[in-house]
Amino acid sequence: MSVILHAALPPAQSGAPRLPGTMPCDAKDWLRVDEAYGAQMAYRAQLLADRPEAVLYENDTTRQTAGEVLQEALLVLPDLGFSVADDHVICPDGRRVLIDQAGPLRTLGHLVQEDICVLEKRGDEHVMTSAVLCFPANWRLAEKINRPLTGIHEPVAEYDPNIARRVQRLFDGVQVGRPLWRFNKLFYADPDLHQPHRQAITDDMRFVRSERQCILRMPRTQAVIFTIHSFVVCA
Repeated sequence: MSVILHAALPPAQSGAPRLPGTMPCDAKDWLRVDEAYGAQMAYRAQLLADRPEAVLYENDTTRQTAGEVLQEALLVLPDLGFSVADDHVICPDGRRVLIDQAGPLRTLGHLVQEDICVLEKRGDEHVMTSAVLCFPANWRLAEKINRPLTGIHEPVAEYDPNIARRVQRLFDGVQVGRPLWRFNKLFYADPDLHQPHRQAITDDMRFVRSERQCILRMPRTQAVIFTIHSFVVCA
């Protein structure tokens, strides 16, 4: 377990979330760097090294779409304190990360705090075809990969057929250059960011976890990207 806490939640995430509850955000605001960057990135590197099968799914079939996500991210990073060269990136914490075109999501896993899920339209629904997911909140990548939105949200009690239709419309309607964002809040006794299993409710749920989730469309492949930036604070 690694305890990485923020001093406070962002003001925009201080209220009560609702489903789907999305709001527009700036075209470049799907990635952020905050005061927990160094600690979170060290933990991400540890998970990618020790448990790659649990936190990363990409292959030859998904490489083209995931590669576009990496290229779009590289355009945003200089404004966030990164130095981007042709074959490597110098991160805000001083690390030098090689750009591996054969493993674009693995590269992003070492660059940004966000977990990144790639969803592509298959029939009437979007299906999660690849992801780097180091900091899951009560779910495992192996259970959700290659499943549609309805299957991904199956255990969520609030995700009724009406919400499912609204979320699918969001994914269908999100436009290139016009991302959407939302947030959630969860309470935990354990502050660990890597929470693949559902936690039991206890009398000591003294940590608040809030995810800033962005939905954006890639310009070339038209894939929809779902990013998750996680914050944990003491309640």
